[in-house]
Amino acid sequence: LVLPKGAFPKIDYPDFLGKEEGLKAFFIHEPVISIEIEGQAKAYPLNMLTTHEISNDTLGGVPILATFCPLCNSGVVYDRRLMWQGKKEVLEFEVSGMLRKSDMVMMDTRSESLWQQLMGEAIVGEYSGAMLETLPSLILSVEEFFSAFPEGMILSNRTADAELASSYGSNPYVGYDSREGKPYERYFNHADVDTRLPAMERVIDIEVNGAYKIYPFTRLAEKGVINDSFKGVHAVLFHSENTVSVMDAGEISKSRKIGSVSVFDPHLDGRLLTFMKKGKSFEDHQSGSLWDISGYCFKGKLKGSRLMILPHSNHFAFAWLAFYPDSEIYE
Repeated sequence: LVLPKGAFPKIDYPDFLGKEEGLKAFFIHEPVISIEIEGQAKAYPLNMLTTHEISNDTLGGVPILATFCPLCNSGVVYDRRLMWQGKKEVLEFEVSGMLRKSDMVMMDTRSESLWQQLMGEAIVGEYSGAMLETLPSLILSVEEFFSAFPEGMILSNRTADAELASSYGSNPYVGYDSREGKPYERYFNHADVDTRLPAMERVIDIEVNGAYKIYPFTRLAEKGVINDSFKGVHAVLFHSENTVSVMDAGEISKSRKIGSVSVFDPHLDGRLLTFMKKGKSFEDHQSGSLWDISGYCFKGKLKGSRLMILPHSNHFAFAWLAFYPDSEIYE
């Protein structure tokens, strides 16, 4: 136990702001977890989730759970619906105050079973062995979110009490994600850090039939686009430079840019597309159309089309490899 239960106050069914208010309330380059269901889009700023770590919400009629563990840089959205022992249940979650391998341990409020945030798996309690479904989401900048989803809504920074709200925009983990850095040793034994990648290298994971492949941010930043396949499944990964770290400078608006990565199924109407970086956009070789970081085609023969997001998430390498050491690493 690191902190008592409730030390990170969850946000239940919060208020949201539209584009005009949202662009005033948040720094345009700060990252958000973006999710769209049934034509409705919401964004959860990481600077707020650093304080709360969990938001129980609904979107497009689906009960969702937006989560972020700053110590592992793990941002994942889950479906709160669970089929367990032949019964359908909708769970709500809070932060247990515990860590395992430096990753947040969640607790459902019905049974108080413990769940690993990075994995979405119940590890102790009545639901032990149950898995939450990961929902397709993106980490974008505030500006990119509203560009992609002009009717979208962003979590209101007036959701919490005044004292908590005053912390939004600041970073309690100054310098934590430096490339030469390591996780806090009191939460993760440095001898256990996998040496195949720098501990604080950001990685993107994709999963195919229980097997995983990860893509380091540094490789993605160099290439801009990666067209790849894994276990017979095609994927395209886009990198943009527009997003800053929330764990660099004390004031997030002064943090360095790290960019963001999105992952898509490159098939469109049965046709496999391949892509290259074109300025700040992405161009497919087949039609010469231009696409944005959210997978939307805004210019060319395919204008108006949207690529399907492949479920993926963001993590620090040390954390991901602690839970999934057999993952293939993109070279």
